[in-house]
Amino acid sequence: MGRGKLLRHHHEHSGTIDHPRAYELFSRLGYAGRRRLVFTQLAALAGAGPGDRVLDVGCGTGYLTRRLAPLVAPGGRVVGVDPSPRMIAYARHRAPANCAYLVGEGQALDLPGGPFDVVVSSLAVHHIPAGARETAVREMFRVLRPGGRLLIAELRPPRRPLARRLTGLVSGHALGHDPRETPAALVPAAGFQVQAEGDLWPLLCYVRAVKP
Repeated sequence: MGRGKLLRHHHEHSGTIDHPRAYELFSRLGYAGRRRLVFTQLAALAGAGPGDRVLDVGCGTGYLTRRLAPLVAPGGRVVGVDPSPRMIAYARHRAPANCAYLVGEGQALDLPGGPFDVVVSSLAVHHIPAGARETAVREMFRVLRPGGRLLIAELRPPRRPLARRLTGLVSGHALGHDPRETPAALVPAAGFQVQAEGDLWPLLCYVRAVKP
């Protein structure tokens, strides 16, 4: 992409998850053995294909980027960004050849406009400070080429208290609001045209959109 550093740190730091191995453990438990299937479905929903350039905002341990990597081969590339150096170190250690991982924040993308064909974000927007979420989604809009695709996946909190607490562990913090409200409001406000919304059992919902 011609730049050594894709992102700069923002003065308003978001909440981070700094224990990648524990996160991986809770994620495997939370998805009831279906994590690989769910994230393979997410990767397919993103619509990435051979040669595409994909940005994963809030990539965490890089799990979704590793599902995307074979879809963009040959010639494509996946870049994962996360504010936690420990999560990025974990992702880099497992990185396929066509993936790169950088420390940075979604609300402060230091990128030229339009280098990406697809932007994805899973279980990340609700970690961004509330006052910066609109900026983050607008940044996703800015770095996409015209006609580029967006996929944001968030939690679909269960009703039962015990299951909700487990979901909070998977997400990294207790849920004080319904995360589904965040992309539903912010994606169209940023200028995207929403194409589809749906659920992925057992924990996720998603919004898929395109940049006009």
